[in-house]
Amino acid sequence: MPNPAGAPPQLICFNKPYGVLSQFTPEGRWRGLKDFIDLPGVYVAGRLDADSEGLLLLTSDGQLQARISDPRFKMLKTYWVQVEGEPDDAALAALRSGVQLNDGPTRPATAERIGAPPGLWEREPPVRVRKAIPTSWIALGIREGRNRQVRRMTAAVGHPTLRLIRASIGPYALDGMVQGSWREIEEQAETA
Repeated sequence: MPNPAGAPPQLICFNKPYGVLSQFTPEGRWRGLKDFIDLPGVYVAGRLDADSEGLLLLTSDGQLQARISDPRFKMLKTYWVQVEGEPDDAALAALRSGVQLNDGPTRPATAERIGAPPGLWEREPPVRVRKAIPTSWIALGIREGRNRQVRRMTAAVGHPTLRLIRASIGPYALDGMVQGSWREIEEQAETA
């Protein structure tokens, strides 16, 4: 249902928990957005896999939805990625220059080591950890959106993803949002 005539378009930031689909209807073992957001006329702009967490945008504006989700617009998406092992400079350099995946090379990305993100919530279920293998965090920024791309990129450089949290999409960020919460925000222009 579209917004009433003359009403400004809505833009919603949602901190999507693990196990929630990027659609309103639940499927199988996965919950849907309707368990968290009860707003008519808003639609998901882009997607985030059920086993990934973090920022998901929803809007009532079809043009804005296209700008956010269509890879032609190359909006930067930044992820906090917990990986197996400790990526060295060569692994980070490979991510930055683009890695070869089975569907072709990725575009160059931003990649840097980070500590565990501040204010990070516990994941349910917890991430599998092995005593013999350390884990670490990287911030990875991409401007494309292939299926499970971040997970495939980290695996290609020898560091499988254990936990994936989208921290930002263009100018929109989690900014301390509690997991499972949403807020309405103003549309912003992306800066390069």
